[in-house]
Amino acid sequence: MEPLHIVGGGMAGSEAAWQAAQAGVPVVLHEMRPKVATFAHRTGDFAEMVCSNSFRSDDDERNAVGLLHWEMRAAGGLIMTTADAHALPAGGALAVDRDAFSAAVTARLRAHPLISFADEEVAELPSTGSWIFATGPLTSPALGAAIRAETGAEALAFFDAIAPIVHADTIDMGVAWRQSRYDKGETEEERTAYINCPMDRATYDAFIDAILAAEKTEFHDGETAGYFDGCLPIEVMAERGRETLRHGPMKPVGLTNAHAPDVKPWAVVQLRRDNALGTLYNIVGFQTKMKYGAQTNVFRMIPGLENASFARLGGIHRNTFLNSPTLLDDRMRLRTRPNLRFAGQVTGVEGYVESAAMGLLAGRMAAAEMRGGDLPPPPPETAMGALVHHITGGAEAKTFQPMNVNFGLFPPIDAKGGRRGRKDRYKAYTDRGKEAFLQWLRAQG
Repeated sequence: MEPLHIVGGGMAGSEAAWQAAQAGVPVVLHEMRPKVATFAHRTGDFAEMVCSNSFRSDDDERNAVGLLHWEMRAAGGLIMTTADAHALPAGGALAVDRDAFSAAVTARLRAHPLISFADEEVAELPSTGSWIFATGPLTSPALGAAIRAETGAEALAFFDAIAPIVHADTIDMGVAWRQSRYDKGETEEERTAYINCPMDRATYDAFIDAILAAEKTEFHDGETAGYFDGCLPIEVMAERGRETLRHGPMKPVGLTNAHAPDVKPWAVVQLRRDNALGTLYNIVGFQTKMKYGAQTNVFRMIPGLENASFARLGGIHRNTFLNSPTLLDDRMRLRTRPNLRFAGQVTGVEGYVESAAMGLLAGRMAAAEMRGGDLPPPPPETAMGALVHHITGGAEAKTFQPMNVNFGLFPPIDAKGGRRGRKDRYKAYTDRGKEAFLQWLRAQG
């Protein structure tokens, strides 16, 4: 059997290599480090953790990332079993000794009889063979250029500003209302596509003061803040003048407050649906570099968002990712070059565990295909299935941004005639997800 080539030895590439090799497929793992360095990495070890040593919550009963941990353990995931072996006390979270963790992942991969290694940079997209590209947000410039040449100039995005995303069921619709600007749209769904939060003048002035005073994140050494005009952080706009936001993303024109039709808002914050389920909404035009704690305080000043729960807060950093909803099929293959798969952060997931999970799926899918079979993605009721569905078709392509796993990506739970409390609802998500994932595993034999 010809080998499966995997490019990138981070969380996703390491997991993909392990899964494919465990399925009996020979693997060549290509990693450019340490010969070609990045500003973030310190070693040449696989699965090096560069930002944090935490895999976040390990609660598999009421937490989406905890459910993802459970699924990866159930699938024999290298990343999770190694993390468990090198766990540190961290309350309800899973944190690890990062150096010992990376060293152990490296040792297990190098000891596997079906995995060989190539310490080289891959700078082109091969036309033959089976490949998985798991190069992460620090994809090398040469490979990034090759991917962009294949997928189109706009397909590989370099964003330095990200807007926060809110869980729809935490928006106070007694204050906010649904309406598209100027009631545009041919259907009722289109005419009510946005959620609007009104501000009077005093609230707006206090909001601008809070933005200007909030703590901001600083860039890494050597990085510069080059902003796109269509993607400016709100702090930059506010610094240009107190009225800039009110004449930009917060303009009140073309909108009538359904709760007070005779009162014209001084400014309006709009939220736009961010996924097909309608469970997540992004705050339109609110890219930000405020620190996380400041974001929560400032954004909860917005009427209707006083009790908002955030699926993701905004941020500024260099990120390289595909517009996966338009480019990848549900087997994570490039539609124009199906011998090439992508996995990890480059597909538009965020976080160590999410990246490893997409590597797990890509490795299993590639191995099944190379052995003459076909492996469908897990059901959308599972954490892995919800993620892969989001990046390969569930998200809105025009507003696609990297995402952590969260229950907003899952099909809603049937309340069965009654309103569930949050804890009961989350438990229902995890119970349903576990059963669906076990059925998916059993179907593989």
